[in-house]
Amino acid sequence: MKQLTRLALAAALATGFASSALAQASEQFFPQLTYRTGAYAAYGIPWSNGKVDYLKMVNARDGGVNGVKLTYEECETGYATDRGVECYERLKTRPGVAVVEPLATGITFALTEKAPVDKIPLMTMGYGLSISQDGNAFPWNFPFLGSYWTGADVLIQHLGKQAGGMDKLKGKKIAYVYHDSPFGKDAIPLLEKRAQMHGFTLQMMPVTAPGVEQKSTWLQVRQNRPDYLILYGWGVMNTTALKEAQATGFPRDKMYSIWWGGTEPAVRDVGDGAKGFNALSLYTHGTSSKVMQDILKLVHDAKQGTGPRDEVGNVLYVHGVITQMLAVEAVRVAQEKYGKGKVMTGEQVRWGMENLKLDAKRLKELGFDGVMQPLATSCSNHMGSNAARVYAWDGKNWNYTSDWYKADDKVLEPLIKEHADKYLADKKLARRTDCQ
Repeated sequence: MKQLTRLALAAALATGFASSALAQASEQFFPQLTYRTGAYAAYGIPWSNGKVDYLKMVNARDGGVNGVKLTYEECETGYATDRGVECYERLKTRPGVAVVEPLATGITFALTEKAPVDKIPLMTMGYGLSISQDGNAFPWNFPFLGSYWTGADVLIQHLGKQAGGMDKLKGKKIAYVYHDSPFGKDAIPLLEKRAQMHGFTLQMMPVTAPGVEQKSTWLQVRQNRPDYLILYGWGVMNTTALKEAQATGFPRDKMYSIWWGGTEPAVRDVGDGAKGFNALSLYTHGTSSKVMQDILKLVHDAKQGTGPRDEVGNVLYVHGVITQMLAVEAVRVAQEKYGKGKVMTGEQVRWGMENLKLDAKRLKELGFDGVMQPLATSCSNHMGSNAARVYAWDGKNWNYTSDWYKADDKVLEPLIKEHADKYLADKKLARRTDCQ
């Protein structure tokens, strides 16, 4: 009798576990590595809120992707690499994992070697390892829309235009004030290449994280008197740099930032003191687009918003929305090949990420008309688009001051191959052979 009872209990437990596994396997899971605490929370919070709100909106509007519900779980990294790896290790075991976005360059570097083993793609829109746009060398990394190299290249092109031609950069002094971390260091090879090409002097000025102490840096700026200053800052470092520039009298209209400086948190506490400050932009922010209106209606009006309603449309929030859209569309594309209504594996989602074709028509269907540039990836091109434009802060708003630039492939491609080959040699890895 006891034996029968144990068998019945075991059968019941097995049935319960099987039912649970089936329920979970019917959902596509998106791990959310976040930093809602710490020195970079002002940036991490709206970014993550945009991602989560987009998932909620797609579930509410479309019922998921072809009937597959989209789920998520957050794990707090505090922007720390070790905690980011711990979050990844914990969440990667969940059924239905689609793709992981590290949300930090340091974490991206740490996970780049893990992704091929776990067969989970890494998505780093506008950040991460710049050379990973080479899909032949980095089959699992996807730096969609741009990297720190494409951003630096566009900035140098713009400075050349401001100077009256690229040849006019010869003899100029360009200061590079950067976050002394993998993020800030990543762009150095491209900037050094451009300095060699055009004959300008590159003044390197690292800032220790988190960047609240910059007195010595701006003493250097005052002494060296650069013609232009490129800022690669994150979080409080951007605001501090603007305040120090104001205090030392360095013209803000001679300051040019990667897109992370072109955000509300960077200038909010500086106001008119940041007037004239320039930054790159990868997309259009605001709430006029259909996708933002759908989020307001289906998520925030339903009292399901992850953060405050007035955050919707802010630069970092839009960054999160676009990031999550790209991940969801990769699942949708993968389903076209591997089965509609099915939960995709990491390998299948990777195929979807390599076959994204978001033309103007498709972007309009998704509600992103006028929000971003068209994007098309391939087996070898894991970026899809490398366009950016410049806008300037007028004390209250960001106003576009340039048309779209594209990073120069003639400059980038040989440099990317050189550094990617070195990475592969150091890691004793080979280029993939399945790309046509």
